Amino acid sequence: MSTTYATLEIERKGAVATLWMNRPEVLNAFNEELIRDLAAACAELDVDDSVRVVVLAGRGKHFSAGADLNWMQRASSYGEAENLADARIFAGMLQALSGMSKPTIARIQGAALGGGTGLAAACDMAVAADNAVFSTSEVKFGIIPAVISPYVLRAIGPRHALRYFQSAERIDAEQARAIGLVNEVLPLDQLDAGVASIVEPLLAGGPKAQQAAKQLIAAVAGRPIDAAVAEETATRIARQRATDEAKDGIAAFLEKRPPAWLA
Repeated sequence: MSTTYATLEIERKGAVATLWMNRPEVLNAFNEELIRDLAAACAELDVDDSVRVVVLAGRGKHFSAGADLNWMQRASSYGEAENLADARIFAGMLQALSGMSKPTIARIQGAALGGGTGLAAACDMAVAADNAVFSTSEVKFGIIPAVISPYVLRAIGPRHALRYFQSAERIDAEQARAIGLVNEVLPLDQLDAGVASIVEPLLAGGPKAQQAAKQLIAAVAGRPIDAAVAEETATRIARQRATDEAKDGIAAFLEKRPPAWLA
């Protein structure tokens, strides 16, 4: 049984859990409560072995319009120490989402602005409806997209970030795909089918191997291809080959049977 949360719902269908942000009346803008709920739900689903894939989505017409205006107003009255504590909670939630041990997919329609762009980028993959719009809009309010920056930079790279972090331009769905912020763009009525088309091959892979693959990317991304990286990759594949999952997966292929994780 899933925990009940005030600001979101967890919908389970087989091995897929969809984490629905459920504040459509404010375009799923997040405040302290939604941030806490998202962090707790990510922790809950991460240790649930029955869940193979996590989809992050928003109820209503929009994915997330970013920070709730009332929350922003409260934060504007904080001193530096209070703002630091507040930002650490937000950063912890994004880290929990990004660091999940299983594949994560952002399902995006309508607005994904500010922190909403950060949520999309913190997921492993993103599928957007053709009406989706993104923006790192923080400079319009005299602030910076600091907490979301590691995830957005990972997705779009520093060259695009130099433009959009400073201009706060709106980025439509096709441009978001062009710069690497999303993987797929589809008509709104095909959005769920697009998510399902990614979920299907994800469910065919070994769960421990997928976790190790995420860790591999984090370990080698951005490093020079030198002797240290070569040794890192050799060590990781040797460790993985020795796991029960790998042994069963290879045996299943040779014996023309499903591996244990599909049985």
